Amino acid sequence: MNYISTRGQAKGQQFCDILLEGLATDGGLMMPEKIPTVTASLLESWRGLDYPSLATEILSLYISDIPKHTLAELLNNTYQAKVFNASSTSEMVPLKKLSHGIFLLGLSEGPTLAFKDMAMQFLGHIFEYVLTQKNEQINILGATSGDTGSAAEHALKGKKGVNVFMLSPYGRMSDFQRAQMYSLTDKNIFNIAIKGVFDDCQDIVKTLSGHDQTRQELKLGAVNSINWARIAAQIVYYFWGWLRATDATGAKEVSFCVPSGNFGNIFAGFMARQMGLPIRRLVLATNENNVLDEFFKTGIYRTRSSAQTYATSSPSMDISKASNFERFVFELLDRDSTKLTNLWNKLSTEGYFDLSSYRPLFESKYGFQSDSSTHADRIQTIQTVWNEDKVMIDPHTADGVKVARHYLEKDVPMLVLETALPIKFAATIQEAIGVQVPYPEHLKHLLDLPQKVDVLNNNAQDVKAYMEKHLFG
Repeated sequence: MNYISTRGQAKGQQFCDILLEGLATDGGLMMPEKIPTVTASLLESWRGLDYPSLATEILSLYISDIPKHTLAELLNNTYQAKVFNASSTSEMVPLKKLSHGIFLLGLSEGPTLAFKDMAMQFLGHIFEYVLTQKNEQINILGATSGDTGSAAEHALKGKKGVNVFMLSPYGRMSDFQRAQMYSLTDKNIFNIAIKGVFDDCQDIVKTLSGHDQTRQELKLGAVNSINWARIAAQIVYYFWGWLRATDATGAKEVSFCVPSGNFGNIFAGFMARQMGLPIRRLVLATNENNVLDEFFKTGIYRTRSSAQTYATSSPSMDISKASNFERFVFELLDRDSTKLTNLWNKLSTEGYFDLSSYRPLFESKYGFQSDSSTHADRIQTIQTVWNEDKVMIDPHTADGVKVARHYLEKDVPMLVLETALPIKFAATIQEAIGVQVPYPEHLKHLLDLPQKVDVLNNNAQDVKAYMEKHLFG
């Protein structure tokens, strides 16, 4: 399996090479040269597999330069029941039934209590394996709106050959999210708070990663969802959710509702559907930062400035430039790299582009629907789910449940992808239902730990100088 760039100018490479690169050399995002197909009979043969075994079958379709038995060993080391707070590897991603035909796909049982652990734990193991094989080192430069950073740091702390420099928006994360990141004391972890919003952090990563000389000098890699390995690992839980839901209900099709700001999580569902998984609908849920919802309703993609990006009670989705959206547009344009590059040039100069002529395909060909949610919606949804089902959900998952209710269909289970556990956003839960969220036993003293973070201005050169100082100084 070779990988190509959405911009069409980078040479084809295999998985282990793109794993260490992040952005393509032409500034695009890497995509598999061909999307593998999963037949109905093959899908049925996977029905009895536990999670690491299913991951092995799916990821081996995308990874041809690591022997399958080695990949299986890496995945068995990644998806251990004890790491994901489960009694067995068949229970680590539970399906939880709510009222009105909605199910929660429990993706937040990992070390940082967020769905990002599902892919990030895999990255930690495969990074270390590939770097050891190549006898190389890499410096991860990432941006986080809350959960990616802690998931990456907890997956990569102490790993050989890897340093992590994680940018986060100053004052824009919950206390719990900050504590999970800033309390780490491992020598290979560096936290940097940027005076700006998440999109500013993401822009700095793209600026430095997109400059060939800088990327080579600093040996930069990426763990954000621009890294294809993240997307590949996330594809697995769509298959897992579909198999579990059809087992439980006897349905032939399943719909998924995905809270999303960066488009990576739902793009993994798009890939699963393109592979042949019988997904009826892919419903995208945003918060007040509704750039993606606006696109799927109008066909116009219009990014917003930092000043126009709202600080909300579902802060991990406070994003106005979706870094994975380029991958979907690449497929929408039948992989025409020239058209795509022209669109992104227009986006950089005019702040928007118009694909409204393609809008009929969004649902008819790809199954996409979308809607947005507000703080009041989140509070009401958290209350309703608590009152009806005695299940506590975090505000991002509440965005998903609220939007999912608009697209329910008879005999089609609707799976909402759980984003995080409620403890990460305890203040919003307290506001909604007046209940103090209990801390997991091993995290009871997290907020009391000393924190270490460096605050920098919103400037790519300042970040570059910081990295040079800590790498070479």
